Amino acid sequence: MGDPRTDLQNKIRGAIPISEAMQFSIEELGPLSIMVRAPLAPNVNIHGTGFAGSIYSIAVLAGWGLSMHIMDQLDMNGELVVSRAEIKYRAPVTGSIECRAVVGDAESREFQDNFNDTGKGRLSLTIEVGDAPQAVLSGTFYAVAKS
Repeated sequence: MGDPRTDLQNKIRGAIPISEAMQFSIEELGPLSIMVRAPLAPNVNIHGTGFAGSIYSIAVLAGWGLSMHIMDQLDMNGELVVSRAEIKYRAPVTGSIECRAVVGDAESREFQDNFNDTGKGRLSLTIEVGDAPQAVLSGTFYAVAKS
């Protein structure tokens, strides 16, 4: 394997083709954190600000990406889906769509322990869009062991 950031970005772009059209990129990737970005131009609405559907999608990709990165680091061989996601829009996004997510060490361990014990694990994340933040997505990502 090469650079984890590049590998994960390529995995997402290969599995979710619209992410490439949105020009989704992973800018930062730590053991328990991620920051992703997509430029405004391919994600703009009629008002010249970020399209709500793009904001939601980029935020979900950030959460899914962080969850998958944790699974990869911990050798959790499974399928990952979004089981719940809710976004609250607070202000227009007037530039690049930037999303950040961080998970605590205890939550990461619980995710792994449940997955190892039962073959299933849930990880709840908060993804912030922008510095204000302009939007906040609350999501639950569900992993099931491959048989």
